[in-house]
Amino acid sequence: MSDMITADLVDLDLAAQTKEAAARSLAERMVALGRVTDLDGFLADVAAREAQMPTGLDGGIGIPHCRSEHVTEPTLAFGRPADGIDFGAPDGPADLIFLIAAPAGADDAHLTILSALARRLMDPDFTAALRAATDPAATASLISGDTAPPAAPEPAATATATAEEPPPAPAAPVPFRVVAVTSCPTGIAHTYMAAEALEQAGQAEGVEIVVEPQGSAGFTRLDPAVIAAADGVIFAHDVPVREKERFAGKPTVDVGVKAGINRPAELLAEVRDKAARGETTAPAGTGSPVEEAGGPGEGYGTKLRKWLMSGVSYMVPFVAAGGLLIALGFAIGGYTIDKAPSVAEHFVWTDSTSWAALLFQVGGLAFSFLVPVLAGYIAYGMADRPGLVPGFVGGSIALTINAGFLGGLAAGLIAGGTVMAIQRVRVPGALRGIMPVVVIPLISSAVVGFLMFLVVGKPIAELQKALTDWLSGLSGANAVILGVVLGLMMCFDLGGPLNKVAYAFAVGGLANPNDGSLKVMAAVMAAGMVPPLAMALATVVRGGLFNRTERENGKAAWVLGSSFITEGAIPFAAADPLRVIPSAMAGGAVTGALSMLFECTLRAPHGGIFVLPLIGNPVLYLIAILAGTAVSAALVILLKGMGGRGDGKAVEGTPATESGTAPKVPATV
Repeated sequence: MSDMITADLVDLDLAAQTKEAAARSLAERMVALGRVTDLDGFLADVAAREAQMPTGLDGGIGIPHCRSEHVTEPTLAFGRPADGIDFGAPDGPADLIFLIAAPAGADDAHLTILSALARRLMDPDFTAALRAATDPAATASLISGDTAPPAAPEPAATATATAEEPPPAPAAPVPFRVVAVTSCPTGIAHTYMAAEALEQAGQAEGVEIVVEPQGSAGFTRLDPAVIAAADGVIFAHDVPVREKERFAGKPTVDVGVKAGINRPAELLAEVRDKAARGETTAPAGTGSPVEEAGGPGEGYGTKLRKWLMSGVSYMVPFVAAGGLLIALGFAIGGYTIDKAPSVAEHFVWTDSTSWAALLFQVGGLAFSFLVPVLAGYIAYGMADRPGLVPGFVGGSIALTINAGFLGGLAAGLIAGGTVMAIQRVRVPGALRGIMPVVVIPLISSAVVGFLMFLVVGKPIAELQKALTDWLSGLSGANAVILGVVLGLMMCFDLGGPLNKVAYAFAVGGLANPNDGSLKVMAAVMAAGMVPPLAMALATVVRGGLFNRTERENGKAAWVLGSSFITEGAIPFAAADPLRVIPSAMAGGAVTGALSMLFECTLRAPHGGIFVLPLIGNPVLYLIAILAGTAVSAALVILLKGMGGRGDGKAVEGTPATESGTAPKVPATV
């Protein structure tokens, strides 16, 4: 690092009041030394990076940085303003400012500088020495590591000390530190189950781990200081990791969310091995969030699934809120409530019909965002934030031309692909600062609008109409066969991609509800409830076939299954997949078929038994669920019994210890 910073790049009396002025003042020193060739172009690149995410760290530190074609060699400049400057850190302004400049092709150098500097900034002796420094040359030597910061003085021995006092205990070894991100398409169950499994494994292995669950309700970002101090990173996700660039340059294990649930100890061992070998991730910003999220051999099909699951993940809260409000409106006001006048013009406080109309109309507005949000966040999964505008525009066009759910899928993919193509075009440095906020939204929205209105929109609208007509006409054997297929899909991977495809198909039908789409939604939710309920029932009926941990998990599975959280069966499937998964699929197929045969309907996209009053033919619906649960439970008991297990001892393929290999499901989700 000594070649990257010299005394000429140190300003101990930085005269700046804003982060822009600070960056300009430090960049001018780089220009004077010939390390930056175009001041304005370089500052535009710095501003574009700062716009993505603030670069302030806790402790009064600002680290503006970028890669730029206007930089000739990796360079670091340091400034110390008299008054703090706001770089977006949670704890306030920064009085230690580092401007990091790296050439466009020097990714490794850029990440090495940033990572090493961030780690050193966690040392209070280092930051205290920087604040006390008076000589630029000595400061440059301190930052480059050529000079060690003075250690804090040791406390003087007291007069009462005696020879009999025991020597001080040796300092405890610094634990291996890991940060992790967990996320799944719905952000309801897998996300938090994987987080808990990793935390439990960290405690057992003596690893200090901090997890950032990125759920559907949002997420709390890890402290940048915690990320900087981490020795490794684990991504357990089925949708793109948000703001993934925060973790760049660290040894990283990147897996699906189920791996975080099923084998957390293995992931910790793997990231420790990578850290020992010095392996790090590719630099941030080399591709879209989804491209960066996958492994080096990840195929287009995997990327496409993640793009679609990104849209579904953000769509689910709108579906849940809107669908439940609409269902409550129908439950209170009857099926003619959709003909009620606007509550903005007519509302009677003492009239239950007015309240029902209020619920229905608010739910309808929430539901109207379903397709635009789906399209917008598919594009976001492909191209990050620049994809949002054309994605939402394309989704709105899909609604306008009656292309519906399928139109939203197409609009999201077109928008994301358009933005990705624009991002690959090299533009003059002066335009880079306005690309994300002006140029990309303008061009991509125009392209998406043209394609959706005049090229692909009408054929998709015709296909959507045909699908709607087919669902409306479902009856008899056709309906039962569809119920079997949906039941098998819901129970095959217990909340995984195939499960989410079936769920997305059902939810998409609610955007333009008819009798057929309401039957599909009912069948999907009923089948999804079966696996955890069946495992819970099996642990009660033949507890000797399950170990203590599985029996405890069975208690939680009653609640999870009743709430339509299929993931409640994952601990059982992880421990014994060859017996549990076929059993779950058999019960799901029975339930899906019976639900369609009984012509049960559902307007709510979630809720389990708690939305039973909103279900058409509720008694028959419960019979369908009970029948499927009984079939699954009986089959898993039969298969486990054939394995020769009894008295709580392990059968082949299941945990033999009390703790088992499957993580315990939390009682609350």
